[in-house]
Amino acid sequence: MKHCYYNESVGFFYNNSRKELTSYWRTKDVLVVALGLTVSVIVLLTNLLVISAIIINRRFHYPIYYLLGNLAAADLFAGIAYMFLMFHTGPRTAGLSLRTWFIRQSLLDTSLTASVVNLLAIAVERHQTVFTMQLHSSMSNQRVVILIICIWVTALLLGLIPSYGWHCLCDLGNCSRMAPLYSRSYLTFWALSNLVIFLIMVVVYTHIFVYVKRKMTRMSKHTSFHPRYKETMINLIKTVIIILSAFVICWTPGQVLLLLDGLACESCNVLALEKYVLLLAEINSLINAIVYSYRDNEMRSTFWKILCFICYRNPKYSPASVKSNVTKRRILSQNGHSTMDSSL
Repeated sequence: MKHCYYNESVGFFYNNSRKELTSYWRTKDVLVVALGLTVSVIVLLTNLLVISAIIINRRFHYPIYYLLGNLAAADLFAGIAYMFLMFHTGPRTAGLSLRTWFIRQSLLDTSLTASVVNLLAIAVERHQTVFTMQLHSSMSNQRVVILIICIWVTALLLGLIPSYGWHCLCDLGNCSRMAPLYSRSYLTFWALSNLVIFLIMVVVYTHIFVYVKRKMTRMSKHTSFHPRYKETMINLIKTVIIILSAFVICWTPGQVLLLLDGLACESCNVLALEKYVLLLAEINSLINAIVYSYRDNEMRSTFWKILCFICYRNPKYSPASVKSNVTKRRILSQNGHSTMDSSL
């Protein structure tokens, strides 16, 4: 029968995993916390802005924008979770109870998982709309709500599993080095799950990229090919490249590091890069808001309306002019092809 160490301190498990616990603030700790808090505040503000814009502007009451709003909510939660980590890290870690430590990690796992799964849902939705040449998905609001619920249920399950049994409190030999109370098998599972989602996203966006490029090549051969349609396609390709590049840069290092730790790579110095790859993953929550929202002209107009509502008393910002601008950004049936929002 295995002996469980439920009454031990966090320091006991850190010593078991040979992970250093400091009793004073090092320069590196201060810099990481300062940078982490700064990123968290920016993530909170930008994603609150996105959510507010989607709520107040009825033009955003479509499936893709509901998913964008949910992504912003997930990233907002990630910002809160990372801020909670920053207030409970460094020398403060040693004073945490086991319950608080699990809460700290579960918040991070849940929020980051929700963000990644939501990115996958957006990728699939964009794939559907691009290939059917629609501006918005035909998905009903009921299905969108069910999809959003499934995203959060999945995130909660993956985030809370360690707290309810998949840990190493009863198996010290299986403790992770990066997360000393987590089982290495859980880290392996979590990293592989995210890498599979990442692979699916790469396939989906690559398919979109190839399709759009071929479509543009074929359409450019026709003399009646509308230049605005070509511009729409080019912008879509640019957005796809940005999305994919940001995801690869921000997520791959952390997932690889977790996988190496889960596989008990003794020669891999995973602890040296741990805080930096986590910060990089958090930065993706900021990039999401920029890529998916700020590249949308209508979204930017709504942001300005929120941030500088006094300016919108000027007639040039009247609803009629905004509606006219939106109409100009849409191609209403050129050569039998409908338009789409190029920024999404």
